[in-house]
Amino acid sequence: MPKFTKELVDDLARKLLIGLSEEENKHVLDEFEVIDENLAKVDAFPNIKEIAPMTHALDDFTFTLREDVAKPSVPIEDALKNCDDIEGREVEVPKVVGGEN
Repeated sequence: MPKFTKELVDDLARKLLIGLSEEENKHVLDEFEVIDENLAKVDAFPNIKEIAPMTHALDDFTFTLREDVAKPSVPIEDALKNCDDIEGREVEVPKVVGGEN
């Protein structure tokens, strides 16, 4: 696996349309360094390639899938009766990300 570099993180951030400061880039690189160290520890186990992947933490775990049956949903007008602020068929909520506007 290729090593994460400042250039790679910058390129990925650009492709994701997010800007990273130098401090944020360093933080991302530090986090990936920890991940790489832990992956190296796992890879160091003898015969790791021969171990079957675990599907669940409990050995006796069983599950039954339910039948997928389409049911009518609540009419939008009834659902919007519980909302304080609506605009048309949309719920208005306070902005929680970014600045004041």
